[in-house]
Amino acid sequence: MTIRRFGDTPVAGQTYTRRAGAYAILPLGHSILLTCQMSPAPDIQLPGGGIDAGESPIAALHREVFEETGWTIAAPRRVGAFRRFVFMPEYDLWAEKLCMIYTARPVRRVGPPAEKDHHPLWLPPADAAEVLGNDGDRHFVKRFFT
Repeated sequence: MTIRRFGDTPVAGQTYTRRAGAYAILPLGHSILLTCQMSPAPDIQLPGGGIDAGESPIAALHREVFEETGWTIAAPRRVGAFRRFVFMPEYDLWAEKLCMIYTARPVRRVGPPAEKDHHPLWLPPADAAEVLGNDGDRHFVKRFFT
């Protein structure tokens, strides 16, 4: 099965490390919960991130959403996946990111984000689809709400 690529094409001769991650579309009322990562530059993202060795995608999704937003979630359901080739300055890593996209229900805000430089952000879906920092996230938000 081919997984659609979004963003830049791979740089010829560059070695990429595959990095699987789980990310969530989190609707509540007339908004969705996003995260704004402030460094190295402000970037609005679907909450989520890398899957650690030995961790399941669902466990990673719960952990990452909590770390980046301070919220717990319930009833995750996978809706698709995409790939993108990027440089991750926080890890000094060229990565082929395999992004698994889920929907889930935000349940409760437990506290502030545990992850440094992340801030929860609620936006209407149409606004989110315009400001998300990568084409893949924008694609899945638009598809989910149309």
